[in-house]
Amino acid sequence: MPAIPESRHAAARELDLLMPLAWFYNDDDSPLPLVHFIEGDAVPQPWRDLLVHQRDMTPTLRLHHGSEITLEVMQAQMSQDFVMRQVVLHRASDGAPVEFGAIGIHLEGFPPHVKELIREGHRPLGGILETEGVPHTSAPRAWFTVEADDHIGQLLKVHPGTKLYGRCNALSHPDGIVFADIVEILPV
Repeated sequence: MPAIPESRHAAARELDLLMPLAWFYNDDDSPLPLVHFIEGDAVPQPWRDLLVHQRDMTPTLRLHHGSEITLEVMQAQMSQDFVMRQVVLHRASDGAPVEFGAIGIHLEGFPPHVKELIREGHRPLGGILETEGVPHTSAPRAWFTVEADDHIGQLLKVHPGTKLYGRCNALSHPDGIVFADIVEILPV
């Protein structure tokens, strides 16, 4: 079997990291916005404090904005054991968007009431995990820049072409099994 060129390996890894977001763009037949992966220490402030850590995003945004964080589900697909969502997180205090994201959640391993809370889509996953005391780890896999396209610009209330920062994150159960892959993009 011939070796796969390194550039194809990199492209496949990048697509894997962006899969929750790519899923919705592919579903809409829209091109994925151009993403440039960068090192965490290359993320400028204030985004570095918001993205380069091993905490859940919901409590991090709540602390940064001094407001509870609400969830708006833009699109969702669900099965018995899987939820895929495209979402916008908002400050409860004024409704301003504070994150655009896409998430794939494997529901196996959660108690039934937590599965139901996740399926309902009324609260961000990080908030549910926090209030329900679900043990887990957060492990960012990559950081990136992306220019807002029309869709992201409209949802985050920024002009298309605005340079935004984001991360690809994975949440795992204590046994190390990943239960959520997340792409998180923050406005300026």
